[in-house]
Amino acid sequence: MKPYKDIAELIQTLESEIESLTETIATLKDEPQSFNEQVIFKYIDTASTGKTKDYVRSLGVKSERGSLFSSGDVSKLIKNGAEDISPELLAIARDVVSMKKTKR
Repeated sequence: MKPYKDIAELIQTLESEIESLTETIATLKDEPQSFNEQVIFKYIDTASTGKTKDYVRSLGVKSERGSLFSSGDVSKLIKNGAEDISPELLAIARDVVSMKKTKR
């Protein structure tokens, strides 16, 4: 929790957090609108580029290079995004990456 100077500020901060969490939940409840969003949802679900890569390979989808999909392709998609991925969903995936980095 962030420091606050009075109860009113604490309430405002908590209400802001609730609003942000509500938006995040709504984004996660949406169905993927593209294959790239499907990949991002899988990454958020597993928090693993390796497991996401395995999932994409199981679908028989190859990378843009025409070779087997790799963990690096997942990382690149999260880092660079794509036109068919909602910014909100991408932000959640990037938060997952950050959470994983701080656990190490």
